[in-house]
Amino acid sequence: FFGALFSPQAAECAQLGLPVPRLAVEPGRAIAGPGTVTLYEIGTIKPVRLGSSGAPGAALVRNYVSVDGGMSDNIRTALYDAAYTCVLANRTSDAPPALCRVVGKHCESGDVLVRDLWLPSDVQPGDLLAVAATGAYCWSMASNYNYLLKPPVVAVRDGAATEIVRRQTLSDVFALDAVLADVPAPSPAIDQPAPEHPAGARS
Repeated sequence: FFGALFSPQAAECAQLGLPVPRLAVEPGRAIAGPGTVTLYEIGTIKPVRLGSSGAPGAALVRNYVSVDGGMSDNIRTALYDAAYTCVLANRTSDAPPALCRVVGKHCESGDVLVRDLWLPSDVQPGDLLAVAATGAYCWSMASNYNYLLKPPVVAVRDGAATEIVRRQTLSDVFALDAVLADVPAPSPAIDQPAPEHPAGARS
């Protein structure tokens, strides 16, 4: 890769009698992105009628498939309109495909992971979905929005799995919160009502 990038530059510089500049490449998401997959568990499925499909007596339906994550662990769809795809990960299915939209659990209209795709029509709560190419910026942009916990990160190599970032706990999330006992009492002056204006005084 670097040879193919560098050789034309070096040849052109030699032809023009110029020094070869130092080249820097930041591949970023091109390398880290495709190497990561996020697994979600389906919680609920809600069919929504969109209108007529064109066939007599047939209605076009989209299944809203809600999972146990969403915009707190992948904000890129809502923020950048990034496009993702996913597959049923825990089993195979011969069921006919159904139009689906994979959404999160944050009660937000923009909490969408995959806008429109076809999944087996027999997907059900408890099934796992694998969303591809979620490396690079998904983890670095993750948050505790709506106090959802961040998932663990597992590295897989040669068939062996190693947890490299542990699953977040509620204790982790609340560790920085101060309880009322730790907050200094307000100054007595703060608790006093504002003095009244003398009779006839104007402000």
